[in-house]
Amino acid sequence: MSVTIAVGACVTSSVAYALGAVLQEPFARYPLRALLASRLWWFAIGLNGLGGLLHVVALRFGPLSLVQPFGVLTLVMAAAMAAAVTRRRPAPAEGRSMLLTVSGLAGILVLTATDTPIITLSTGELVVLLVATTVALVVLIAGNVLVRPSGLWTAAAAGIAFGVCSALTQTITVRAATDGLGSLLHAADITAALAVLVLIPVGLLLTQRSYQDGIGGPLAVSTIVNPITASAIGQVLLDERIAAGSIGIALVLACGACAAFGVNGLTHLRAGAPSRA
Repeated sequence: MSVTIAVGACVTSSVAYALGAVLQEPFARYPLRALLASRLWWFAIGLNGLGGLLHVVALRFGPLSLVQPFGVLTLVMAAAMAAAVTRRRPAPAEGRSMLLTVSGLAGILVLTATDTPIITLSTGELVVLLVATTVALVVLIAGNVLVRPSGLWTAAAAGIAFGVCSALTQTITVRAATDGLGSLLHAADITAALAVLVLIPVGLLLTQRSYQDGIGGPLAVSTIVNPITASAIGQVLLDERIAAGSIGIALVLACGACAAFGVNGLTHLRAGAPSRA
């Protein structure tokens, strides 16, 4: 039942995010005053908020390695909705990318779905995770500055930031649901909450920065790095297990690669589409 709730929340969250993105797209070049005066724009923002809330619900009932990959479903939904809004049939390349993405997600769902209890991060694990995250972000940002300026460095950093945010959010929500809201006053949970408040704007700024040379590659990188980061945290720190052991891990990686190719195709198609603003 928990897995069913998590999957349902993930799919509904993707629909809300995708519809919000499609409705926001025409307003891309509007001035702030015009945005604030538009009811449709506020409705789109509300849909994004609903998507975020449903994502938190999914994290409460499902493991990270199951929940996070569903984020790429938003691109599929957005492509399908955009085609419907403009009353056109998806192009063959678009259809192939959608099929690859959905097939990869289906494989990941079968291999990672589990009814085992969700484990939260201990204080020691939280410290290790935050130190490792800080090091990873510093290395990637330094690589962008010192090695070769590219939006892919900052896109990967953004994906890591958001993946870690999901792990921290899951710990906070699960602990609050099982031990009561009073548990959130513990030092570890306060630290996790503060880290989320820092990582969200950091991730948003890194995402924006990654688009300086175009949205295609960076969006694909951040969309894939996010679930990879969350899955790694689940496997290393939260004792999440993939079915069939090492063979299952290989199959999950293959499914992830399949979804990655699909995401890359959809991202480049969306980036190349003319703006309706």
